[in-house]
Amino acid sequence: MNILILGSGGREHALAWAIKQNPKTDRLIVAPGNAGIAGLAEVADIDILDGASVVEFCEGNAIDFLVIGPEAPLAAGVADAARAAGILTFGPSQAAAQLEASKAFTKEVCDACGAPTAAWARFTEAAPARAYVTAQGAPIVIKADGLAAGKGVVVAMTLGEALAAIDDMFGGSLGAAGAEVVIEEFMGGEEASFFILTDGTSALPVGTAQDHKRVFDGDQGPNTGGMGAYSPAPVLTEAIQAQVLAEIVMPTIAEMARRGTPYQGVLYAGLMIEKGRARLVEYNARFGDPETQVLMMRLGGQALDLLLACAEGTLDQARVNWADDHALTVVMAARGYPGAYQKGSVIHGLKRVPEDSRHMVFHAGTAEKEGRIVANGGRVLNVTARGASLEEARNRAYAMIDHLDWPEGFCRSDIGWRALKG
Repeated sequence: MNILILGSGGREHALAWAIKQNPKTDRLIVAPGNAGIAGLAEVADIDILDGASVVEFCEGNAIDFLVIGPEAPLAAGVADAARAAGILTFGPSQAAAQLEASKAFTKEVCDACGAPTAAWARFTEAAPARAYVTAQGAPIVIKADGLAAGKGVVVAMTLGEALAAIDDMFGGSLGAAGAEVVIEEFMGGEEASFFILTDGTSALPVGTAQDHKRVFDGDQGPNTGGMGAYSPAPVLTEAIQAQVLAEIVMPTIAEMARRGTPYQGVLYAGLMIEKGRARLVEYNARFGDPETQVLMMRLGGQALDLLLACAEGTLDQARVNWADDHALTVVMAARGYPGAYQKGSVIHGLKRVPEDSRHMVFHAGTAEKEGRIVANGGRVLNVTARGASLEEARNRAYAMIDHLDWPEGFCRSDIGWRALKG
């Protein structure tokens, strides 16, 4: 079959790598792709936020299956346009994608279905928001309501930080995403990610992972889009997974259907786990980045079968065949990220890094210039490895990094530390 993936990051490179392994794949196109993706699939230059352009491309290239990677096309209604044109599509509708596109919407859904989450309040102006946090005290969490590329959340440990975050968001630093602000109770515990496929009725867990949001070792520094991840996440025990499905995921799926906006796609639940119980931090309406990289390393070619079952409404018949292994990815970023950084530096040594079923460098922000791979974003490479143990996967990933020569880049040296600290 002919498959089109929308997106240009490490998530889409990992999805393409896994889907390419399935014998059902005849032609694989990624739009717009990146320099790494161009090595295993065709790349196409189309406006992935324009549903009409995506549909025209699909019809002109006999696309049988559309996989939408990032959140922005989902929020723009690209999945709706594709389905209206009769194209089999993986990804929720614009209305259902509000579970990620609006923090307040998700909170309302949780309240309606009784899913455990943090206490919250919504604000459209800075003054009442400042008064609220002054009354509540710190620590407290300030969130831009809309999509902010992973940078719209401030975990304020002091009142000063909270007030500054409110002024920053309402001051326009995040554009329209910060026009409304959600303020939440600070939840203690350990954070982890749970990925569930749903066709609107059935739910199928497809993996757990733990991300590292802070930019520096020891979880120090500002939040980022993610500096590394590993799978599985030991903190998400079978008992906690069962609790999350029963108390959070299935009630959410039922509430979305009750509202007339059934959810089809991946439901990425960010969870806070404390004393053996989980509460919802937030939902994402797409696979996480960099969590997808470790999930796809472990799933391989079966990923396509699972995505197809989800899109076709036959998820109740699907099963995940897990290998008893671990995967870990280390993000290499341009120096200065998540602040200002330079583009265009040349990355040497990529050809020295092994690439096989246990070792892959997934490209995130790269481009090809005069035959050389150059940095073209903040998060640039996802150096990913599998192993029989998490420690083995970690050692392999960092050994791969040793082959790279990129002085303008950096990475954390402690990915996996929570699971390996004992």
